[in-house]
Amino acid sequence: MIDQQTIDRIMDAADIVEVVSDFVSLRKRGVNYIGLCPFHDEKTPSFSVSPSKGICKCFSCGKGGTSVHFIMEHEQMTYYEALRYLAKKYNIEIVERELSDKEKAAKSLREEMLLINEYAQNFFVETLWNTQEGKNIGLAYFYERGFRDDIIKKFGLGYSPESRDALSQKAIKSGYKKELLINTGLSIENQEHTSIADRFRGRVMFPVYSLSGKVVAFGGRVLRTSDKVAKYVNSPESEIYHKSNILYGIYQAKSAIVKNDRCFLVEGYTDVLSMHQAGISNVVASSGTSLTTGQIRQIHRFTSNIILLYDGDAAGIKASLRGIDLLLEEGMNVKVVLLPDGDDPDSFSKKQSADSFAKYIKEHETDFITFKTRLLIGEAGNDPIRRATLIGDIVRSISVIPDDIARSVYIKECSRMMEMREDVLMQTVSKERIKRVESGASPVTVPQVAPPHTQADEYPAGDIMAAIQAGKENPVSQFEEYEQRIIRLIIKYGLTPIYYTGGERQDVITYIVKELENDEITLQTPIYDKIITEAVQIREKYLPSDKDELFLFDEIEAPSERAKIAAWREHVEKLNHSFMRHFLNHQDEAISTAAVNMISEKYRLSKKNTIKSEEERLYTLVRRSVTELKDAIVTAKIKELNAELKTAYREKEHAHITALLEELNEYKTIKTLLSKELGERIINPV
Repeated sequence: MIDQQTIDRIMDAADIVEVVSDFVSLRKRGVNYIGLCPFHDEKTPSFSVSPSKGICKCFSCGKGGTSVHFIMEHEQMTYYEALRYLAKKYNIEIVERELSDKEKAAKSLREEMLLINEYAQNFFVETLWNTQEGKNIGLAYFYERGFRDDIIKKFGLGYSPESRDALSQKAIKSGYKKELLINTGLSIENQEHTSIADRFRGRVMFPVYSLSGKVVAFGGRVLRTSDKVAKYVNSPESEIYHKSNILYGIYQAKSAIVKNDRCFLVEGYTDVLSMHQAGISNVVASSGTSLTTGQIRQIHRFTSNIILLYDGDAAGIKASLRGIDLLLEEGMNVKVVLLPDGDDPDSFSKKQSADSFAKYIKEHETDFITFKTRLLIGEAGNDPIRRATLIGDIVRSISVIPDDIARSVYIKECSRMMEMREDVLMQTVSKERIKRVESGASPVTVPQVAPPHTQADEYPAGDIMAAIQAGKENPVSQFEEYEQRIIRLIIKYGLTPIYYTGGERQDVITYIVKELENDEITLQTPIYDKIITEAVQIREKYLPSDKDELFLFDEIEAPSERAKIAAWREHVEKLNHSFMRHFLNHQDEAISTAAVNMISEKYRLSKKNTIKSEEERLYTLVRRSVTELKDAIVTAKIKELNAELKTAYREKEHAHITALLEELNEYKTIKTLLSKELGERIINPV
């Protein structure tokens, strides 16, 4: 387990913009950054990153959090895996205690599979560079293909020896379970379950990395010629590897894709390696599989512009046209480049420098619709049937494009190229789109919009429970909406002084807790009750009872009264920031998710278009939030008593009726006082 001091160092070092930028292309908007949400499909950016708050949040799907929680969600890591990831990124030494046997047994299967893949990769790399077999066969092959040492090391290439079970036996001796080797696909068990063998023996190895740089799978190429042996063998699908969501080279390419705002898509491992060696790093490969929506969305996180490199094989190009339609449907701007005859991306890039490669691309790139029209129109010739089929094919491709303007431009261009009336093409495209909608395959993506705020003041809508309840036992109480408001104020302003009487000044936490205790109110939403209990406990850490440093205003030295007030306010702000961070970085994901959602609401402008300052009205807001909760509880009690009274009248329980009426009158009196309190302190809607 990682100690708290190390966790704090990691949290301090982790810049939310840097962390998110490794996976999402961000652009600045005001004081924040925005980008396409990596957690759901969207065409319009709704994912916001706040450097000042250290959090990110999607205002459509609701996902987000601190740097740690972003990594947890994006890479499907545990809390401590995410901490280790960030520690490695920021070169922070991990200090941790030895795990108990119980804790070791509780490690997730995913973590174990990633660890054994890392072990296997180290084994393959060690074999390649430091054994005679590895040098003579594996390294010789890479050198023969023209790859430099730096490229071989950059991609972690290796070699699996010919020995039947070299990796399997070494891994088992090192403490890894046989079942784990089989689950990851590193080993294959015989039908009798009596022995296992290495899946990749006698092959050069290409590790497949996730976006975060974890090895999730391997591809192995055999070097001997045999009809009985497959040229390439890949890891099977597993808990950590879903080939439809993985692109080879994405980890090494993501920064270059963002920098260049475009991505080259090729087919194989060596295409990627050769292009990197030529100085073109913004390249990924589909690894010989048909392009999938999951793979396209990985690219779309970093850029909307994709360039497909083809080697001139007409049959191969036609086979890939369906995948290209998927690119259009996902809103990608697709360009196509045909390489010279006899060249593929591997061979062509070896003849080029980065500059000459870029020049060739610029001179030969064509938008996909134009490319597809030229490709098929030659086959159709003057045959009206084949020509009609061609037009239908082109129309279907145009119909999936989500952007109205882009679609119109392509219709106009195709009208010119195919000598067809533009209005006819427009009508045909419209019919195709209607057909897709009716079939459930609509190309139109409707962004999910967060529900509007319905309260009369600035409090965020009660939408966070959906996020914090997923898979957790946190039932919603009927007072959740009101309790949420109180907890939000505690998390954001818990240590701020708001009230004093008889010389005693109180902070937000103390005031709220005393108000609730006076009326014997306990929060009914479990997650909120847990937060307020913990807030009281950790308050002592920041505001020791024997020396309440928050209020040591007189001890602040400053050249003027104004400077003194400014210094005091800065001190309060720092304390509140540390207090708030405790909940944002909480190990309990339900608490941290709730905290993130509560402080990530967007500002709302008043009628005068000025940002309302909550701090200036904090006492009013805190008092009102507590009063509204009390009012909701009393209203619910009155409703309950009325229901009981109806039953008592029906059953003619006279003594019970008298008692109920007395109790009801007491609550109605309290309700009147609370209504008066709320009426006297109405906050104008903003």
